Amino acid sequence: MPSPFPGMDPYLEHPQSWPNFHHRLITALAIDLAPHLRPKYRVVVEEALYQTQEQDSLLVGIPDVAVAKAKTVEAAVQRVTPLPTNQPLEVELPMPEVVRQGYLDIRDVATSEVVTVIEVLSPVNKRPGEGRRAYGAKRQLLLASATNLVEIDLLRHWEPLISLPAGMSSHYRILVSASARRPRASLYAFDLQEPIPAFPLPLAEGDEEPVVNLQALVAEIYDQSGYDLAINYRLDPVPPLNSEDAAWLDAWLHQQGFR
Repeated sequence: MPSPFPGMDPYLEHPQSWPNFHHRLITALAIDLAPHLRPKYRVVVEEALYQTQEQDSLLVGIPDVAVAKAKTVEAAVQRVTPLPTNQPLEVELPMPEVVRQGYLDIRDVATSEVVTVIEVLSPVNKRPGEGRRAYGAKRQLLLASATNLVEIDLLRHWEPLISLPAGMSSHYRILVSASARRPRASLYAFDLQEPIPAFPLPLAEGDEEPVVNLQALVAEIYDQSGYDLAINYRLDPVPPLNSEDAAWLDAWLHQQGFR
């Protein structure tokens, strides 16, 4: 059964759904692109390591009210538990956690040169902290090089890595940065109510650019993963929507027969 939404399904952003979705999207992009790029290019799935704090990663996408409630309960326990005199208090330290994240390299077969990098952003790339700083540094190196960059942001939460012109906003973004056009780039900004736009994949200058139909890939992943069996559309999505978008979502799901 297909997703009830015309574009990105906001329920896929839930922290329990996102890791599987991200992994499958990277794989689906690689499989879809390979026949269009042969014989000059090949698609390679690579892996980046990002260090983050364990406590932060556990709370990715969890509403602030849940966090606040947990802190309140903990504070209450501490108030009613007297500390032993001159005895050490056992505490739990936040431990660094390594997050592994896949991305794609488009490589020239003859030279093994990386021509294009495709990134699908995850919470570790957007959430304030070491992961965002590390990805930002990698991003700057790519933008200063001769490598093309495609950056797919299908997460509403956290500050975007690229700003829209004043007075504009969007739920989702796809950045296509061809090295030959820098500092100019193409930004596809779209909302929950819209289909995911197709975009050209930049390669070496003069080569034909295949069009990436991301909407079709997301639909395939939704069906193959059985998300229709796992998602309860009677609940609100996580992270939450603003009041206007929440009203649209409620009316849309009623219209589609999911509420």
